Amino acid sequence: MKVKILNQHKIDENIKNRKFVGRLVYSVLSERRCVREALKLFPDSQDKNIECAYHALVHYEADETLRYQDIDYKEEQNDYLEFIAETLSAGKELPRNIIADYEDYYKGTAMVWKNGLKGFVKEFLRAINV
Repeated sequence: MKVKILNQHKIDENIKNRKFVGRLVYSVLSERRCVREALKLFPDSQDKNIECAYHALVHYEADETLRYQDIDYKEEQNDYLEFIAETLSAGKELPRNIIADYEDYYKGTAMVWKNGLKGFVKEFLRAINV
């Protein structure tokens, strides 16, 4: 009985976190918040959906120059992030293929930057394969 209650609590917490992250992604897309600010607000979670959204935003930030040079790429990336935001805002899971696209980046992700700016830069460079 106790295990069932703990599992339900974890599920409820994941849904709550997904909805919050969905709103964060929307705030970036609407330019009410910068990517860095949104990333700092991400909950510390083992939910692959949240980790996926995190890495999608990191890539969004890393592709800033390309987004300005290629309007089609910008629109496609915005649509992709909007889909992620819409799905997570509803508390739902992302499709497996989207989660799989970011699997290589999941290991070692520091959602909360323990070393401040140095930790952020280290993880950001690792995420964009530098």
